[in-house]
Amino acid sequence: MNPISRVVCSHGQHFSRTGRSSSPLLSAVRGYGGAQFQMEKGARVIDMRSDVLTKPSAAVKDAMSQATADDDIFREDRTVLELESIMAKMFGKEAALFVPSGTMGNLIGVLAHCQTRGLEVILGDRSHMFMWEQGGISQIGGLHPRTIPNRPDGTFDLDVLEDDIRPKDDPHQPWTGLIVVENTHSYCGGRAIPMDFMAELRKRAKKYDVPIHIDGARILNAAVALNVAPRDIMEYADSVSFCFSKGVGAPIGSVLIGSHNLIARALRLRKVLGGGWRKPGGLAAAALVAIQDAADRLQKDHEHAKLFAKEISSHGLGVVSVDLDSVQTNMVLVKVLKKDLSAKAFCQRLSQVTKGEQAKLNATVQVRVNPARVPKHIRVCTMLNLTTADIKMAVEKWKYVLEEFAD
Repeated sequence: MNPISRVVCSHGQHFSRTGRSSSPLLSAVRGYGGAQFQMEKGARVIDMRSDVLTKPSAAVKDAMSQATADDDIFREDRTVLELESIMAKMFGKEAALFVPSGTMGNLIGVLAHCQTRGLEVILGDRSHMFMWEQGGISQIGGLHPRTIPNRPDGTFDLDVLEDDIRPKDDPHQPWTGLIVVENTHSYCGGRAIPMDFMAELRKRAKKYDVPIHIDGARILNAAVALNVAPRDIMEYADSVSFCFSKGVGAPIGSVLIGSHNLIARALRLRKVLGGGWRKPGGLAAAALVAIQDAADRLQKDHEHAKLFAKEISSHGLGVVSVDLDSVQTNMVLVKVLKKDLSAKAFCQRLSQVTKGEQAKLNATVQVRVNPARVPKHIRVCTMLNLTTADIKMAVEKWKYVLEEFAD
């Protein structure tokens, strides 16, 4: 055995022959994506769990193979600089910074705004940053989150917000350093935040000189749904973090967009958080290709979501229901109505195959979805790798399962 193999094997002693760790902690982490899934031989798997599961196109892979491979920590990679310039212009801001993930983009954005520890950040109580990013603004930034109840459409009461902005003349209280809005809002079923809400939020925040950051992982979905340009949304905010690896279909990466001064601070923060890139040109090239014609592809995803929602709503059979007015982008929240049926059990049944359904559907179909974070709800997500034929087949599978559970 050569020295490298010996080191690898000695450090791999806790891994099974399948490459999976036997550690209970890592086993728990593996279960994060939902129920255990067993693929049936020859099955057609229609995965509707999340648009993070998009697969890079041939054009994206080709661009990656031909891209530059220079050092971005030295700010020398031309492809990265081009991507940042294009994204800054798209969103109507001065500068941008390519970062490895949306969580890092949000964290850097918040810390770049809030340069003093102990400042308070106001955000929705169902926001991704508050619920699913490990409390990083507190854990790493020493910042204090203050939540406001999100309405079903992802907005919040602006009178409550204004009351929550702290006075600067009271030494007992933290100062309000930032307001965060999520757009589209994942927990609320992919709702696009209305422009009039953003305009009024900006007006009130300006009274107190408080900046606004948008967690815009899917902000292009919002722009398509609202029929506006991304820069129109950004008239009412100071910064945004946008994700390339969701609906637009790049394999990895996000971008933080804002003023020159904000991005200069962000560059230092990215480095200390371990997000500096050595040779990211291939990833930047993938993002550049992925954003081309993104609006048309996202519009198709939205149409697929509405098609799915309409079909399931009309065939709920008292087992499930869908609020059709809430379906604005590429997500559908399906409510489980039957009292003795859990969202998890319904999801598990969709992933299974019976002989009866094989005969009726003339196909072996497994649909993958997960329970939503909202109790008794299932989140369904459309994305660019799912065709109209996939959506129609998923609907047929859903209808068969619904008939099984109907009284």
